[in-house]
Amino acid sequence: MRGQLDKQKILVIGGSKFLGLAVAQRASKAGAEVVIGARDLEQAAKAAAQLPFASAIHVDITDEGTIAAAAAELGYVDHVVITASAHHNVPVGELEHDKIVTAFEAKVIGPMLLAKHFIPIMPPTGSILLFSGVAAWTPSPGYTVMGVTNGAVAFLASQLAKELAPVRVSAISPGVTDSGTWDTLAEQDKKNLLESAASSSLVGRAGTADDIADTAIWLLNAGNISGETIHVEGGARHV
Repeated sequence: MRGQLDKQKILVIGGSKFLGLAVAQRASKAGAEVVIGARDLEQAAKAAAQLPFASAIHVDITDEGTIAAAAAELGYVDHVVITASAHHNVPVGELEHDKIVTAFEAKVIGPMLLAKHFIPIMPPTGSILLFSGVAAWTPSPGYTVMGVTNGAVAFLASQLAKELAPVRVSAISPGVTDSGTWDTLAEQDKKNLLESAASSSLVGRAGTADDIADTAIWLLNAGNISGETIHVEGGARHV
C-alpha cells in the first residue's frame, strides 16, 4: 500500500469522520499528503493531527464561497474525494423543501461547484471521486430523497468525466457499511441493521470501512477508469 500515492496531495471533504476518515487514513498510509476538509474545522484538525503530513481546511460543500476560498488557499491538489452528505429520510408526505434542497446541495450542486473551482488547480492526471449509494438502486419508502440524490451522483460522474477530461471523475456506491455511522443506534438496533444488510447481500455480510477505503485508493490510482460508478455493496442491488 505504501507508495501508491507518494507525493500526491488529496483533499477529502467529509474526511473528519466515518467513511471520509477511513479514506483519509488509507490515503495517508499510501504516502499521500492529506488535507481534511470539513464544515467543522476543529473536528477536521483533530482528525488531521492523527495522520502524518496532514492538515485541515474549512470547506462547507453547500457554500460556494468556502469552496472557492479552499481552492485559492490550497493552490494545487492532485485528487479530491467528496464524502459529504445531508439526509432527509422521511415519507413523501413529510418532505420539507429546504431539507430537500440541502440534500441536493451536498450530493450534487456542491460537487459541481467544487469542480468549477478546483479543476483549474488540478493536473491532467488528477481525479475527483464522488460518493453515491445503494439507495438509488433499491427504492424504499421514506428514502426517496436519498435515492434520487444518490442516483444523480452517478449521472454527475458521467457528465463531469466527459467535460473535465483528462481529469478523471468516478463514484463509489456503498451499501450499508459499518463505518461508525450507525454507532448512535442502540447496540441491538445496530446489530439488527447489519444483520438485515447481510441477509440482503449476495456475499452475506454488511460492508466495512476498509471495503470503501480500498476501493477509493484503487480508483485514485486507476488511470484508465473514468465516468463510472463502482458498486461496493455485495450485490445488494441484485437481491
